[in-house]
Amino acid sequence: MRPDDARFMERALELARRGLGETNPNPVVGCVVVRNGRVVGEGYHRRAGGPHAEIVALTRAGAKASGATLYVTLEPCTHQGRTPPCAPRVVASGVKRVVLPMRDPDPRVSGRGIALLRAAGIDVLLGVMEEDARLLNERFTRAIRMWRPFVLLKAAMTLDGRIATARGESKWITSARQRREARLLRRFHDGVLVGIGTVLADDPLLLPEPSLKRPFFRIVLDPKLRTPVTSRLVGSARSSAVLLLTNRRVTAAQGRLEAMGVTVLNAPEARGRIPLAWALRVLRERGILSLMVEGGSTVLGAFLREELFDQVALFRAPVLLGGRRSLPAFGGADVQRLSDGVRLRPGPPPFPGASCEVWYPDR
Repeated sequence: MRPDDARFMERALELARRGLGETNPNPVVGCVVVRNGRVVGEGYHRRAGGPHAEIVALTRAGAKASGATLYVTLEPCTHQGRTPPCAPRVVASGVKRVVLPMRDPDPRVSGRGIALLRAAGIDVLLGVMEEDARLLNERFTRAIRMWRPFVLLKAAMTLDGRIATARGESKWITSARQRREARLLRRFHDGVLVGIGTVLADDPLLLPEPSLKRPFFRIVLDPKLRTPVTSRLVGSARSSAVLLLTNRRVTAAQGRLEAMGVTVLNAPEARGRIPLAWALRVLRERGILSLMVEGGSTVLGAFLREELFDQVALFRAPVLLGGRRSLPAFGGADVQRLSDGVRLRPGPPPFPGASCEVWYPDR
């Protein structure tokens, strides 16, 4: 490792962060080309289907890439997707050294890009700022390894963990700023999931802000197919995808919803509930790699009980409700022993200035 390797890799990571929210379901990647201690080209992956970071940086470097060092935040790909593979282009550029934090966990790549570079005589250094790079693409890497979406559980709650009063009043527990942050947090994911109770109580749109140019999925666990045709979700289904997961067989209601552009997926019967493992598998098969679960209480409690989550984001308001009938953020059966609780460890904020607490299961 050379003295400037960490500095230039930090620049590549900084560039990669600019793609957050727009490259899904692809990872974010940044790249810097350095020759004789000077940056001669740099770039990042702006959107899925667009040029990869290496191609942007090498194009800008031009002939100056020959003999240079290339810093890239993820192993260059070797497979043909919507764009040509990057590793052969890196070889053709004439760079003599490539610095990487980590291998690409995608089995179509994993190690093949590095092998191709080394076979061409390029010096490859692996592991520079690996922890930072893994955290940046944690949603992508975990989804690839687990074959289910990365799941974030998000709750907007009082200091004593309540999301509604005994009468069901919940608008608004958190501040306007916190609600804006939650809509911004949606942009980092491929979709948002709620239960039918949230749809009936709040008639939400569940869209990210600022809006995205890429596909974004709004998913409802709706065992009895009660989502109203007049809801805002259904009314906007042609502009942003809506998936309803139900236990009901084909009905006239399903036909009306599908005529409005909604996709209805029929789950196996499970005592009137949607099996969460089945739901995550089906969503992953549809290309959804990261999912933000926004509730309500029953849904959040179910994901917690089955430990089908990877991250928790809590937006707390300076309010106490108390009592026994106000609604807890995480519902379900009461835990009888402390040892049965899910232990968490703190994590960094999702973006600079975020007011939410971030936690990870301590597995």
